Amino acid sequence: MAVDDDLRQAKQPVSGALAGPYGHPFHPILVTVPIGAWVAGLVFDIASRIVGRPGFLTHGSAWLIAIGVLGALAAACVGFLDLVAIPSGTPAFRTGLVHMTLNLAVTAAYAAGFAWRHADGYGAGRAVTPGQLALSAVSLAALGFSGHLGGKLAYRYGVRVADEGVQAEGYRTGPPSPSS
Repeated sequence: MAVDDDLRQAKQPVSGALAGPYGHPFHPILVTVPIGAWVAGLVFDIASRIVGRPGFLTHGSAWLIAIGVLGALAAACVGFLDLVAIPSGTPAFRTGLVHMTLNLAVTAAYAAGFAWRHADGYGAGRAVTPGQLALSAVSLAALGFSGHLGGKLAYRYGVRVADEGVQAEGYRTGPPSPSS
């Protein structure tokens, strides 16, 4: 019975106003900002090494990195609220800790990358350096692995996902139930 209680606890928000209501968590919505910004930033980095006048790409990439860092911090705040709802000592909690730690490390790497670019004069019209490009690529790969862990939390462990009884409503024929 304790497993059922733990599972029920992990599905409920600590604060619906801050982390999103039951079945509609904010964390998966917010993570699209850093993911999109950092993927686009890497594309700009690669393109800056190819085109003849790379300044606008280098400048754009730096600001995409900054947008990603800000978005990651917002996602981390609500993600932390989701984490504290998971009972400690469980595989889901341990997975959540690794997911959080990786994401914080990736965010720190991108923040350091932004500072490096700023100190290097990203607006000077040069392409990103090979080191800056490598940092972005490695950081994005680590983010991909962390995203895999986030998917495991949601799709395998059901963290902040509606329970199967609620999900089953979407597969019934006939009029919707009053709670829909």
